[in-house]
Amino acid sequence: MPRNDYVFNDYKSLPRVLLFEPGGSSAEVLLYGGKVVSWKDSKGEELLFMSRKAGGRSPKGGIFLCFPQLGNMGIMKDICSSKNYVKSLDNIPLRLIPTGNPSSVDLTLKATANDSNMWPRSFELRLRVTLGPDRMTIVSHIKNTDNTSFSFTLAFQNYLSVSDISEVRVEGLETLDFLDNLQQGKRFTEQPDAITFDGEVDRVYTRTPGNIAIIDHKKMRTMVIRNEGLPDADLWTPWDNAAKANRYGFGDKDYKMMLSVDSGVLEKPMVLKPLEEWKGYQELSLISSSYSSGQLDPKTVAFYAKP
Repeated sequence: MPRNDYVFNDYKSLPRVLLFEPGGSSAEVLLYGGKVVSWKDSKGEELLFMSRKAGGRSPKGGIFLCFPQLGNMGIMKDICSSKNYVKSLDNIPLRLIPTGNPSSVDLTLKATANDSNMWPRSFELRLRVTLGPDRMTIVSHIKNTDNTSFSFTLAFQNYLSVSDISEVRVEGLETLDFLDNLQQGKRFTEQPDAITFDGEVDRVYTRTPGNIAIIDHKKMRTMVIRNEGLPDADLWTPWDNAAKANRYGFGDKDYKMMLSVDSGVLEKPMVLKPLEEWKGYQELSLISSSYSSGQLDPKTVAFYAKP
């Protein structure tokens, strides 16, 4: 029978859905923007980073869908220069559709002519979050219900909890082209080695592979991000740039325990014709292991990341 006892409010009176599965994993999803504010593994360890810094209606961090534009990626500036334009669904309540399964939730958003705070295009957005054993899947459907075509960029912004950013390695982005936002978006090619961090990074990698691995040596675990329909990845750490961290809603020292690895449509905006629909898929899975070889075995990633 459908459950409706897993919807509750937290201390900020933000309605959210609690997801859980028999293996012990759990998650919390806000009805505002469908933001995932908690994801714990089967051992009860938190996998997402949430800033303790006081912010607006929605806390900063977790996993959320940014639509119809991420930052300055896209053509929003050519449509309207107003700073009031919605670039994210953070503060917009989505309608809950019970699934009858306490391990998944369906959320929808339909734009109307009376929504003065919405992007002035008619669309329907559906978001499904599904929880499995040490695994989370997020699927987004966007349908153009307008009478004209429109363009958008989009990202699943993933703020991951790490033990120490200097102990983290990212594999799967080697030799790819990237746009460096710290150098006015200039294009470079990544080195053939895994990515490690000793300073600020803000890059958009293009034509990424299906799997990206975030290896935390101190915690002896790997997070694998697998996606479909999302050709680009954004990698961000403010490092000790306190001014930038504060501007994005994070504390001065948050960077030490956080890494943002986003999946999205960033370099080339997606164009939807009337009644056309787009689908994006992201899956995050956890691999517990110790690494002494210095390189993550691609076969191991492929095995754990497969459906």
